[in-house]
Amino acid sequence: MSDPISDSVNDAMGDALLVAGKAAPRGRFPHIKRAGDFVFVSGTSSRRPDGSFAGASADAMGTTSLDIREQTRAVIENIRDLLAAAGGDLTDVVNLTSYLVNMNDFGGYNEVYGQYFDESGPARTTVAVHQLPHPHLLIEISCTAHIPQRSAT
Repeated sequence: MSDPISDSVNDAMGDALLVAGKAAPRGRFPHIKRAGDFVFVSGTSSRRPDGSFAGASADAMGTTSLDIREQTRAVIENIRDLLAAAGGDLTDVVNLTSYLVNMNDFGGYNEVYGQYFDESGPARTTVAVHQLPHPHLLIEISCTAHIPQRSAT
């Protein structure tokens, strides 16, 4: 099935979706995978479709500036868009795992996270990792959402 929102691949476990207008995965995996009423969102970063990163810039001398708040906001909004392609939104997220390259960024990440979720939101785990797939990435988030399938009627 192909439409302007996403390309879907049916398999034995459900639908795998690549969402149009989002940065293509850097590997052979989908943006999201549906299994029954659960939607699993692959690790998502602040990468834009053009390959640049929200929250990452370099000056004329090549000095890089990385902003955890801007990256966190972009990651959560990317996840919001991916969930919309599956018929859901951020309120459907039941479990979320955040990967931070530096736990010194926890405060800024937590501040922005709190603008999208509160204590009634998803269960959450935050872990420090040695590195992510690109040196400009400070954060990556994966999550699981409960989005009941619509009946065919």
